[in-house]
Amino acid sequence: MTLPNTSIRLIKTAPDEDLSLSYFDITTVATPSADNMDENSILIRTLYLSCDPYQKGRVSAVFKGLPFAINPGETMDGIGIGVVEASTSPDFQVGDVVSGVRVLWQTRFISKTEGFTKVPVDSKIRPVDHLGVLSMASFTGYVGLVVVGKPKEGETLLVSSAAGGVGQMVVQLAKARGMRVIATAGSDDKVEFVKSLGADAVFNYKTCGDYTDAIKRYAPGGIDLYYDNVGGKFLDATIMNMKEFGRIVLCGMSSQYNLSREDRYGIKNMYDAIVRRISFYGYNVSDHYAKSEYQNFISEVSDLYRENKIKYKLFEIKGLENAPQALLDLLDSKMYGKPIVNVSGDSDF
Repeated sequence: MTLPNTSIRLIKTAPDEDLSLSYFDITTVATPSADNMDENSILIRTLYLSCDPYQKGRVSAVFKGLPFAINPGETMDGIGIGVVEASTSPDFQVGDVVSGVRVLWQTRFISKTEGFTKVPVDSKIRPVDHLGVLSMASFTGYVGLVVVGKPKEGETLLVSSAAGGVGQMVVQLAKARGMRVIATAGSDDKVEFVKSLGADAVFNYKTCGDYTDAIKRYAPGGIDLYYDNVGGKFLDATIMNMKEFGRIVLCGMSSQYNLSREDRYGIKNMYDAIVRRISFYGYNVSDHYAKSEYQNFISEVSDLYRENKIKYKLFEIKGLENAPQALLDLLDSKMYGKPIVNVSGDSDF
């Protein structure tokens, strides 16, 4: 039985500090027909969608008018995978599993083939793994740690939000490179999960007390490299625990995402960053897909995963209608692992 063609649209642009279910509309639209396809197009049945923090920015006022913004009235989209049900392109056949960065939050849709690639599959790598262990979140962790952070064996790494889609990859890649890994997470369950990834020490940032003191307890000799996913007060406290010539990789600012620009935390310890000669590195993972680093990531992480030397936790939400709530829960740190939405309910992928 063909499922109704559910579609999720943005109703209005969200202020920087606010996002709620009231900004989304869940509706039923016409099911696309293979008879109405232009050349080099594919009809896709959506299988899985990725929930990622960057999507908050795309629906917020700060990005309004930019090419990658989602504007009121438009269907939500993001990274996802689907199966081809019809094709007018010689490069895609019915039954191909494809991935793309502009997969609609819709049961079925027609798209030009640009931006979609076939998902390679083997006995150990499932299609859904391309939204997990081989996802953009994982590649973000790889780039930040390996390419930007330049880790050295024997160094001490601190990584915040270590139970998330990025952090769990950073922990394991750092251990594979001989680093001592200190990590943070936001619940006791998450702490135990990160320990299972091989971190040398993990603490709950919600119950640890003063951040500066807590970091010093677990890393009395100081931090060589800090992988920052949270920003705010924790970043400020980490500066006070960095070694001279330490490096800080700025990946995310999750503690600030739901605050207005006026309410965001201002770093107070920058003078200490000068005294300690700390280097700060901001980066955008999209700059690295066209470089050899992406193939290096796919090769290394695929091999480690096939050999069961790394693991990756997915947090699965069932039903397209639950995608907006999943995004809100991600932004409020109410889940851990990499959140994905199972749209089709199909277990064959």
